[in-house]
Amino acid sequence: MSKRKNVSALFLAFGLAAGMAACAPAGTTNSESEGDGVECNVGISMPTRSLERWINDGEGLKENLEGRDCTVDLQYADDKTDQQISQIQNQVAGGAKILVVAAIDGETLAPVLEDAKSQDVTVIAYDRLINGTDAVDYYATFDNYQVGQLQGQFIEEELGLADGEGPYNLEPFAGSPDDNNAKFFFSGAWDVLLPYVESGQLVVPSGKSPASNDDWTSIGILGWGSADAQAEMDNRLQSFYTGGDKVDVVLSPNDSLALGIEQSLASAGYTPGTDWPVITGQDGDVANIKAILGDQQSMTVWKDTRELGAQVDTMIEQIVNGDEVEVTDTETYDNGVKVVPTYILEPQVVVKDEVQSKLVDSGFVEAGDVGL
Repeated sequence: MSKRKNVSALFLAFGLAAGMAACAPAGTTNSESEGDGVECNVGISMPTRSLERWINDGEGLKENLEGRDCTVDLQYADDKTDQQISQIQNQVAGGAKILVVAAIDGETLAPVLEDAKSQDVTVIAYDRLINGTDAVDYYATFDNYQVGQLQGQFIEEELGLADGEGPYNLEPFAGSPDDNNAKFFFSGAWDVLLPYVESGQLVVPSGKSPASNDDWTSIGILGWGSADAQAEMDNRLQSFYTGGDKVDVVLSPNDSLALGIEQSLASAGYTPGTDWPVITGQDGDVANIKAILGDQQSMTVWKDTRELGAQVDTMIEQIVNGDEVEVTDTETYDNGVKVVPTYILEPQVVVKDEVQSKLVDSGFVEAGDVGL
């Protein structure tokens, strides 16, 4: 296997608006704002506490808003759509004028959000587009197709595929079928990798190789569960890698799945530094940073969710003040009913020798938490 070539990483633009005026105090309206300002009473609906990133996202945004005297109700829905719907209903009944929603299932929230809209509530979709409704006012996200592109390009460069190297044994995974972002992650990566599958440079012994981007759900792991990814990898290894065949590379769309895949490989006797495959990831979770430093994961695509939270905080401030809400894209994100005005941030690749400079020095993680 060829050594990793220089991987060009994209850098985040940290030009978020500064000097923001404070929200109106809880329980009052902002009488001094321009236009149609609203009370800064915000309901934040996050999908689960089972993934580290959603805890960080929710708590970080809540802290920012409360630091400016906004009323905030932060709820986690335990990956249960009915629970998320109920929590949103309660937030609106409790006086929320702005909702920030990271949907569990982007297809099922239309009725509850349309009810919120009828009560003049502004809705911001957070990192996951909500489909099938005109009740979504804004969307803030990273470029999720680019996340997949970065993973696919990393594999391409690491294995020397563009130079004709191969064949290598690939096992691809995809994210949760009910997560709107998962199809973008997979499509970005598969647009890079599928031509190499078709040419024979990448071989998928398990046969779990979608014929096109549209077939991505056939290899999706519901709920992004590490244990489910581990069980799936166990099955593939036991069924298709007998007789000395080895996995050379695993496309994992996020860190949660990567953890399960890595545990499966370790149980099967794979050893870092000898026969350990290339493994991708996303999010920069602490456990996965440790895995990167221990040569069990090759990279992670880092989305600095502090910047996403800061941008949503800025959008909320603009809504409260009755100002025009800043977006960067008014053409791409069609939810089936409307094109949702969107603010897009850029992700970047982090590899072992960049953990200190990108993740630790920026304050995203503490050195001691990852063993540095």
